[in-house]
Amino acid sequence: MIADQVVYDQEHGKAQHDKVEVDAFTALAIEEQDHDIKYRTLSWQKATLLLFGEYVCLAILALAWSWSVLGWVCGFFITFGLGIVTWYTSYVLWQFCMKHPEARDICDIAAILFPSVPRLAFELTGLMLLLNNIFLIGFHVFTGAKIFNTLSDSAVCTVAFQAVTAVIGVIVSLPRTLNHVSIMSVVSAIAMAIAIILSMVYAGIEDHPLYGYGGNYPELGPVKTSVGLPGSPGFVNGLNAVLNITFLWIGQILYPSFIAEMKRPQDFPKALASLTGLQLILFTVTAAVGYYYNGQYATAPIIGSLSEPWAKKSAFAFVLIPTVVIGTIYGNIAAKFIFKRILGNTRHAHSHSVVGWGTWIAIDIFIWAVAFVLGNIIPSMGDFLGIMSAAFDSFFGFIFWAVAYYHINKGRLFANWKMTTMSIINVIIFVLGLFMLGPGLYTSVDAIVTDYSGSVRKPFTCASNAL
Repeated sequence: MIADQVVYDQEHGKAQHDKVEVDAFTALAIEEQDHDIKYRTLSWQKATLLLFGEYVCLAILALAWSWSVLGWVCGFFITFGLGIVTWYTSYVLWQFCMKHPEARDICDIAAILFPSVPRLAFELTGLMLLLNNIFLIGFHVFTGAKIFNTLSDSAVCTVAFQAVTAVIGVIVSLPRTLNHVSIMSVVSAIAMAIAIILSMVYAGIEDHPLYGYGGNYPELGPVKTSVGLPGSPGFVNGLNAVLNITFLWIGQILYPSFIAEMKRPQDFPKALASLTGLQLILFTVTAAVGYYYNGQYATAPIIGSLSEPWAKKSAFAFVLIPTVVIGTIYGNIAAKFIFKRILGNTRHAHSHSVVGWGTWIAIDIFIWAVAFVLGNIIPSMGDFLGIMSAAFDSFFGFIFWAVAYYHINKGRLFANWKMTTMSIINVIIFVLGLFMLGPGLYTSVDAIVTDYSGSVRKPFTCASNAL
């Protein structure tokens, strides 16, 4: 009888706690009822589409290159393993957000995670959030020029094409809520899916690839793949291949913002499970097909390995839409952070006022202008992916959520064998984050230095970056 009462009390207590959490989110939604611009409008289905649209990007077509460095076994297990780790850390993130409904973005979470220095944690995380997102937008400015150059046979100066991409980005970034952006995200995912399918089909029907990073076909011999490591890739090359895969999986920096705009944040695990399943299928199939047909000639993106100009152009044309839309998603989150710092909770933050819209448009222009500069400075797609993975994904994909696990389970970390096992796993996740931050950042910077010492294009140049 006593045992039954204890079980009842525990379950009743959990139910009461869950009710408090739900009531807290309901209260936040009620606050918006009189606002012109309402933010908490996302269903879990729309959240899934928005998240998937973020991940269905050009970087997927760099997976074949990573597998060409790592081989079949390492390539698959690193891709699959990072997927499982990302799902788990994202679930911990959601648990933390449910306990702290007041956290609207990654910066709010950082302040709670490090209570001894909340202001410093908030400001540093805000800086990393802005840098991460603007680096990503810069990557898409760089990619936009690459697409325009490829389609037009480099008819215009590369800097001009980057400016055109940035201007388009500013225009598409004007909507202030993620609910609007989610509609564009569906179109983006469809366009990128077509580009991926065309790339795989063309790679399969062509007689041979055009070239790889080690030489033109057939300088490296017939196309071949390797079960184990293909030769000795070296520490820098090998770790950069892993960082490229990591970049694709890590997106938790945006999740708190998505959760904060959901009608029912408690439904986020449904979106997360759907997203992870779709990602595992998409990433594995794309990497495997690209590596099988291109082997050691695989490039990042794989479209660069296609030998027929018409094939490159027809596949790459569809990448233009996701290039702009995904840049817009990250721009929306970055702009909201700055917007909130400037206008706070004044009526301009949720009303159609001249001050509100004027501030929002000015922030959009500023973000895309800085991204335009970065798109000109960093020399290659691989360099972008590597440095972003090391500098930012180390925190937002690993370190933060190991610390969040500690906060959620403080006092019972080693209560039983299950808790002990999970605590050890989170220590490993924390160490992985530190490894990415240290050696990972070193290899990324080393790759950029190597590129600039070679025949890479110079900053702010008219030289074509076409595939």
